[in-house]
Amino acid sequence: MNTTAISILLIDDDAEYAEVIKHHLHQFQNKKFEITRVTNSEQALQYLISGKPIGLILMDHYFSNTNGIEVIKKLFERKNEIPIILLTSNKDYRIAIEVMKYGVEDYLIKEELTDTMLPRTVLNVLERVELNKQLSAIEKDKLITKKKVEAIQELVVTMCHEFNNPLAAIKISSDILMRQAASPEQKEVLAKLNTNIGHLEKQIFKLRDLNIEKQVL
Repeated sequence: MNTTAISILLIDDDAEYAEVIKHHLHQFQNKKFEITRVTNSEQALQYLISGKPIGLILMDHYFSNTNGIEVIKKLFERKNEIPIILLTSNKDYRIAIEVMKYGVEDYLIKEELTDTMLPRTVLNVLERVELNKQLSAIEKDKLITKKKVEAIQELVVTMCHEFNNPLAAIKISSDILMRQAASPEQKEVLAKLNTNIGHLEKQIFKLRDLNIEKQVL
């Protein structure tokens, strides 16, 4: 397979029109298209299950025993992520609205297609889908980053709380001992202890305040 070619699965039971499609998608703007044609939904699903690479699905709306909407519904149920363009002779745009519910990227009228319209639409759809994937990835990364920040903030709050309680208890005990009959050496040790506790409390307050500022931002 030519790795530079865009692989397209054409679902259409009209052999003559399939040749028209192949003509429209012969080559455009240095892009090549490799078309694989199936004639019904069963063949399309089997092809998808095979795992062969597909860049885009091009589908007729009318079949001898079903219609494009039913095929699209089956693909939707299988959580299809391959972009779909629907082709139809019917200008009833209610069909377009219906199929868009199932992830169809575009809707084209057969009689209006030209040598440039179809390939241009295919390329535009692929570009749009790729852009949406990139945007989704960015949003996902943002969400993950937000969750990490929230977890860190929660950890900081917990840590400040866990430090404050024992420090407060130590400070109270130290004050009680200072008021009792302690030797000068003991009072000096207690004074240093209180000073160090004060330093720790200031650092904890700074950490807590910094955490609050980040939450506000």
